[in-house]
Amino acid sequence: MQAMQYEVTLPADYDMGIVRARVARLGHALDDWEGLGLKAYLVRERGVDGSPVNQYAPFYLWHEARGMNAFLYGGPFQGLVDDFGRPSVRQWTGLWYEESAVVGAEARYAVRHRTPVPAGRALAEVAQEAMHEAGLLVALDGAVCAAVAVDSRHWEVVRFSLWEHGTPETDGDVYQVLRLSAPGRDRLPRGRQW
Repeated sequence: MQAMQYEVTLPADYDMGIVRARVARLGHALDDWEGLGLKAYLVRERGVDGSPVNQYAPFYLWHEARGMNAFLYGGPFQGLVDDFGRPSVRQWTGLWYEESAVVGAEARYAVRHRTPVPAGRALAEVAQEAMHEAGLLVALDGAVCAAVAVDSRHWEVVRFSLWEHGTPETDGDVYQVLRLSAPGRDRLPRGRQW
């Protein structure tokens, strides 16, 4: 599993209705994308849920690099580049994924928590701790799913979770979910991934 996210930070007075309309118009394009587990179409609005910025920041979980590469180099990503410029794309290698026990819960909020891996700590210990924390999250009321991934170039762990209600019970950047495309969500590998 691969995790991926890019952020398009917009001016403070930007009409976020433009982003909402764009997602409503074009979001269906990934509803059957080969290799995609899920894409959460995420926004943050300045002053809402503690956000200091207006931002469009979709988060992806891919089954494999092939589907991700097809999206980036030959797919809808070019339309985003044409409209907003080419953002940096963060990629993390998947360590863990799990669904909540509530079947069919609709994701309305997402939380992304990024943590640097401290020098001198055993990598397996850091990964185990992040997976344990994500496991506690996915068991909470309102949780939809959670994932843990690592960027081994910058040694950063990301914990990503989807929630069906506001004020998720975890720390991190809070996003509104405008739409969820999840053609391969049921095939994302569960649990620890090494």
